[in-house]
Amino acid sequence: MEPVVAANEEAIEAWNGVLFDRFVQFRDILLAGLGGHGEAAMRLCAPNKGDRVLDIGCGFGDTTQQLAGLAGPEGRALGVDAATRFIEAASQEAEQAGATNVRFRVADVEAAGFDEEFDFAFSRFGTMFFANPVAALRNVRTALVPGGRFCMVVWRQKLDNEWLHRAELVVEKYLTEPEDSDEPTCGPGPFSMANADTTSHILLNAGFQDITFHRSDLDYLMGRTLDEAVELNMALGPAGEVIRLSGEQAEAIRPKLAAEIGAALGDFVSPEGVVAPSSTWIVAARAPN
Repeated sequence: MEPVVAANEEAIEAWNGVLFDRFVQFRDILLAGLGGHGEAAMRLCAPNKGDRVLDIGCGFGDTTQQLAGLAGPEGRALGVDAATRFIEAASQEAEQAGATNVRFRVADVEAAGFDEEFDFAFSRFGTMFFANPVAALRNVRTALVPGGRFCMVVWRQKLDNEWLHRAELVVEKYLTEPEDSDEPTCGPGPFSMANADTTSHILLNAGFQDITFHRSDLDYLMGRTLDEAVELNMALGPAGEVIRLSGEQAEAIRPKLAAEIGAALGDFVSPEGVVAPSSTWIVAARAPN
């Protein structure tokens, strides 16, 4: 059994349980939006042909397959995620796709070392949930060859991600995250690396150098209809997390929350669906030579 850091156990329970189920429910919408930022990162800092690639927090493994394709038949990619159900799904889908240079492993990167070396490491929204990101990214840096490259995509500040933030502002008028909920939380949360200074400090303490930040602003399809966009925000993200943790208190006012979130998102409705601004950092760094 793979080792797990005790401080990450609750987040892993959430990602292996209710959050996995909700990602499956909204998969098409989520992967389209998240994928746009991942593809922007891969255009900016892609693996080289023949690279051995590590994909951190790989989820369904779509990024792992993309990275393996960029590395070519002489390269290979290992996708790791702490949630067993994501790895099971990723493995099945890679097999169905005939991806022969892709492997997957259940791993808490904060706890697990690697018995192999990599030329390139990547993460699309997979590094923001570690209890101790310095320890996790130090393990990533140690796994890289001297001079190996690392690229990760993380959300920028909430104010530049209205597709999530507007719903959160509605919910926080009525609910606060309970301290004694029986439901597991997702960890530090999606905006834990939004501050460039904080993230740079984390990477420096993990042993990386040549750290750069590239801002990526993209329109984000958050739902094909307004109802779907409201449902997604009430299931995932900061608003969804507070609703889930609040349990019966939230359920009692669910219709009110849905109506107000719908009103808050109304000006994002377009012929293409509900499209809102989103913003990320594409962070690149290098292991010392």
